[in-house]
Amino acid sequence: MTHVWEREHQVGELLELLRDGTGSTVLVTGEAGVGKTTLVRELVARIGSERRVLIGSCDDFLVPPLLQPIRDAFRGSGGPMDRPVPSDLVFDAVLREFEQPTVLIVEDVHWADDATLDLLRYVVRRLDQLPGSVVVLTYREDSIDTRHPLRAWLGALADVPMRRIALSPLSRAAVGAIAAGSGRDADELYELTGGNPFYLTEVLAGTEETIPATVVDAVLSRIRRLSQESRAALEQLSVFPSAVDLRYLDAVLDSGLAGLTEAEEIGLLETSGDRIAFRHDLARRAIEQALPPLRRRHLNGRVLKVMLACPDVHRFRLVHHAVEAGDIETVLAQAPLAAREASRAGSHRQALTNLQAVLPYADRLVLAERAGLLDAYAWELHIAHRFGEAVEAGDQAVRLFEQLGESTALAETLLRQSRFLYMAGDTPAAVQAGERAVEVAEYTGSPAVQASAAASRAMLMVLTGAAREAIPALELAHDRAVEAGRTDIDALCHNYLGVAWCDLGSPFGFTQLRTSIELARSTGDYEAVARGYTNLAEMLYRGYRWTELAECLRDGLAYVREHGFGSHAYNLEVHQALLDLRLGRWDEAEQRLRQLLDTVDDDGMMSVMSHSALGRLLARRGDPDAERLLVCAWERGLEQGSHTGQGYAAFALAEWAWLNDQTDVWESIRDHVEQLSDIPVVNQMMHLLPGMPGWQRDADPYEEALRLADSGETESMLRALEILDRMGAAPAAALVRRRLKELGALRIPRGAQARTRKNPGGLTDRQLDVLVLLTDGLTNPQIAAELVLSVRTVDRHVSAILDRLGAGSRREAAAAARSLGLSREQQSA
Repeated sequence: MTHVWEREHQVGELLELLRDGTGSTVLVTGEAGVGKTTLVRELVARIGSERRVLIGSCDDFLVPPLLQPIRDAFRGSGGPMDRPVPSDLVFDAVLREFEQPTVLIVEDVHWADDATLDLLRYVVRRLDQLPGSVVVLTYREDSIDTRHPLRAWLGALADVPMRRIALSPLSRAAVGAIAAGSGRDADELYELTGGNPFYLTEVLAGTEETIPATVVDAVLSRIRRLSQESRAALEQLSVFPSAVDLRYLDAVLDSGLAGLTEAEEIGLLETSGDRIAFRHDLARRAIEQALPPLRRRHLNGRVLKVMLACPDVHRFRLVHHAVEAGDIETVLAQAPLAAREASRAGSHRQALTNLQAVLPYADRLVLAERAGLLDAYAWELHIAHRFGEAVEAGDQAVRLFEQLGESTALAETLLRQSRFLYMAGDTPAAVQAGERAVEVAEYTGSPAVQASAAASRAMLMVLTGAAREAIPALELAHDRAVEAGRTDIDALCHNYLGVAWCDLGSPFGFTQLRTSIELARSTGDYEAVARGYTNLAEMLYRGYRWTELAECLRDGLAYVREHGFGSHAYNLEVHQALLDLRLGRWDEAEQRLRQLLDTVDDDGMMSVMSHSALGRLLARRGDPDAERLLVCAWERGLEQGSHTGQGYAAFALAEWAWLNDQTDVWESIRDHVEQLSDIPVVNQMMHLLPGMPGWQRDADPYEEALRLADSGETESMLRALEILDRMGAAPAAALVRRRLKELGALRIPRGAQARTRKNPGGLTDRQLDVLVLLTDGLTNPQIAAELVLSVRTVDRHVSAILDRLGAGSRREAAAAARSLGLSREQQSA
């Protein structure tokens, strides 16, 4: 057994978890070089033969390879994944690998592609059904900001129990012990390396005369002791972002593999089977970044030349080295194909990156290819929530197809552009683009295109409140789609027929929506399935069918995440937050909504839904930020012309007005709503409000309290006050207290003051969680990692805590928490 400095506790924790026998997930985090790989290797060594262990790692490619770490891990396993598996069967194949207890280790998941993250999410959610299996994931906490895909991944799994092991740098004492006998000054080494084990190893490997000022210098000074032949070989190897097959390297090295012998002997490299890589990627990066730009370009060009001659090279490797080598012809030939493969696999982030690699050279493509490139780029931008950019790219594609006179391609592009415009929040322009697509489609003579255009126009009719008129149009479009063999349009027609019938109050609509999902599933029309779940969730919410909504959200979110449909996931997340709000899970709702606002820059028309939902929650809590959010959502809803958005925004702003006795605002919204009385979504939403017919329907805890408060009976109103105080619904509680006083009640509980004895300032449950960790001296990023929140969300919570406690600093807030017994040590005592 080797000695792992200051890591024995973490190794023991992992072994204990492994031997517990329950399926579980472990996240090992820390900065680059802190020892995550060392910890994992020590775990593997101590497991020995008692459990099957599979290891894969992600690499820092320009475009990460699709599922490469998963395929590497299961290579040689003898199971279903030890042979080529089509992308649509990978999920089931991986799950079958866990039929025997397995430890799956995936390193550096901050570099993972979307498909890998989707598959890991799928497995992690099912580990509780796989006794004896453990998934260990390592990543660099400092490499994932609030908008990093892994941050969203962690947020989506907030409800799944995970063990977190955060590795800290070595202590000054450990550095001294490691350096003992080296003749080096331990304090100087500690100051130089900050206790980072890799940095320390690299510095100790140099000579005392060449102690570097930075670790990059440490790596380079170590390399300078090698022969010129070995240095040249290392430079060549450094341009490979991952472990490389020896046959490629042998072909590209002037000296052959023998040139790497010196580097291997001093521990810079390691081999595994027929592959070789740097022992630590920091060393590779140091060498690569030190290369003069022209030499780096030359070395990548040599790699590309060898790989182009090999028939089995993955396309993502070709694109990476072509970009680095400035080989424009290869980029133009390979990147669009790589993008198509990535999109089909659900790795839309990688598809977008590949297309972006082509764009600077798009003028070298013939007109038709350039138009197709922009059309595909617009679609991926829309998937990535970059709706404004999608509209811009789509507009360019439309203009190019107009020049070509390609009516079929033009019609299809206009239909997609119509969707981009609607998602961007420009409903009138979306309708206009859709109408033009119908006109162009008539010239194509293509039944399939005509069916698609007719269906798109009818769908927009539903979205703009003309449900009754849309039904016959959708039925006709459906018949034409079936005749033309357009299975995707067939499913979407059922989808929007369902929405239309639900708008008209018919339960037949739910049957149609579920039919659309099953049809799309059976034909592999993934986007139609995702849209089916999205619209079903919205109709179930507006129909007060909470149990069915919970089931739809569970299944729908799993599906859209696994297939990479980010915009649909956003919509479903909002409705999950709204359901959480109704069930009294206010902290969960706020966390979910803030995660959406923190991680998506361009949420388009859906911004009205998310902002109004968060504003409504904050209004119930008496947060002054509610008014700004709700007014903004209302104004956006009016600007966008989306009746759906107006319904959600009017509902939320009206509730704020009611809570804050803003009669003029209430009347203004009511007058506007009366003008839209024929729009089903507006009526359905507004009838949920206090004072409107039907507002007490299927009451949640909050609405139950309002119903009791509205009774006029003192005992019922006191019960309402108890519920509202417990939920932190200060504005509604204030209204009840005022009414009790008007009724002459002799005893009116002062709930806020009673709560303050244990919860200063009336902090929310989530703010209390943050305060407890703040007393432990954790930084905001560390608190965010612990609670699976974004750093921006933690920043807001800390600011609110300081404000409500009247504290001038984190130290004062921590002192106040300790005085009230809120520190972690006091709570566990």
